[in-house]
Amino acid sequence: MAEASGEVVAVPASGAANGLTNGAGGTSAQSNNPLSRKLHKILETRLDNDKEMLEALKALSTFFVENSLRTRRNLRGDIERRSLAINEEFVSIFKEVKEELESINEDVQAMSNCCQDMTSRLQAAKEQTQDLIVKTTKLQAERYTLDEFGTARRSTVVRGFIDALTRGGPGGTPRPIEMHSHDPLSGIVGNSATTLLTTIEEMHLLSKKIFFNSLSLHASKLMDKVELPPPDLGPSSALNQTLMLLREVLASHDSSVVPLDARQADFVQVLSCVFDPLLQMCTVSASNLGTADMATFMVNSLYMMKTTLALFEFTDRRLEMLQFQIEAHLDTLINEQASYVLTKVGLSYVYNTVQQHKPEQGSLANLPNLDSVALKAAMVQFDRYLSAPDNLLMPQLNFLLSATVKEQIVKQSTELVCRAYAEVYAAVMNPVNEYKDPESILHRSPHQVQTLLS
Repeated sequence: MAEASGEVVAVPASGAANGLTNGAGGTSAQSNNPLSRKLHKILETRLDNDKEMLEALKALSTFFVENSLRTRRNLRGDIERRSLAINEEFVSIFKEVKEELESINEDVQAMSNCCQDMTSRLQAAKEQTQDLIVKTTKLQAERYTLDEFGTARRSTVVRGFIDALTRGGPGGTPRPIEMHSHDPLSGIVGNSATTLLTTIEEMHLLSKKIFFNSLSLHASKLMDKVELPPPDLGPSSALNQTLMLLREVLASHDSSVVPLDARQADFVQVLSCVFDPLLQMCTVSASNLGTADMATFMVNSLYMMKTTLALFEFTDRRLEMLQFQIEAHLDTLINEQASYVLTKVGLSYVYNTVQQHKPEQGSLANLPNLDSVALKAAMVQFDRYLSAPDNLLMPQLNFLLSATVKEQIVKQSTELVCRAYAEVYAAVMNPVNEYKDPESILHRSPHQVQTLLS
């Protein structure tokens, strides 16, 4: 080590002599010294054959450039810090690899989901088209049957025509066509009349089929692009146009000269083609509206349908169905109007609390927002409502097309308000609820309120 650091150490002569003198005696002692054994082992090591040691020394030479006491002492710490830095770099690089693998895994998962979706779609398409393929195969197999049926029918028609020419009808009536061969005009007229009647009947059936197909197509288009309800919550333009078309169709059928049973069957078929899609369109159109808006729009639309059908016969069953639906939406509007009034006058919370109150909860007077002061403030608002009840109508009621329907809603909602006030009045007057001087809080009886609102 002294030579490596560039220092020259002088050895005393006496020490050297003593070393030479005692060299033979100290050999056995040095061989038992652990440090000597380690030094001998290091000196006997053949570095040429130890590749790992050479690589380690090369790596050490890259950062251990100064052989001093301080650097030798810090060598272990430097190696550990360098190992830690290498491990941290490995962790950082491996983290990037992990993120890339996770990204690849997500892509593979997305591809797997797409493949599963495509597989399910193919399976669904196969299931949907299976019936069509079966029917097509069956019809293909029946083609020869139809050919044979057509040949047999042609033979029957030809035979019947020959019989009509030569033999006539059963028992000779009508007479054979050849009997009129001397009168060509009569024969032509007879044949033409039969052909004309058949043609007219086929034209009637075909036109009827085309008519109902067109009507069904028009009704199916109603659901292709459903319109939003107008701002006034009245019937939509699509509903008005369809009802106008229906009115014209029913009017033309009503003036026809077909038998009563046939006309009734046509009416039922026409209404089935048009009315069910109309109802579905109105329901979908109002699905995103609020409760009161939806009920108002549905009442107006159903009322317009009802007034259109009321002009024609054979519509009683449809009119009853429309009336049931109108009454269901009227109940909604009645409840909404009553709730609107109670909320505006400040009795909604009081009424709900009275309904849900249980004896174990204590007296009402001790509950929050139910003391005498709060009830008196609510009664001030309620007195204003009693003086002018028409000022507390929901805005939606002004959009109703029928004045009769509006009056019915106002009347029945007023009855609900009176009933709610009667329950609140009974609760306040009950001594159990501990209201002091309850007559000064609610100075009007339920009968007086009902009289003022009637």
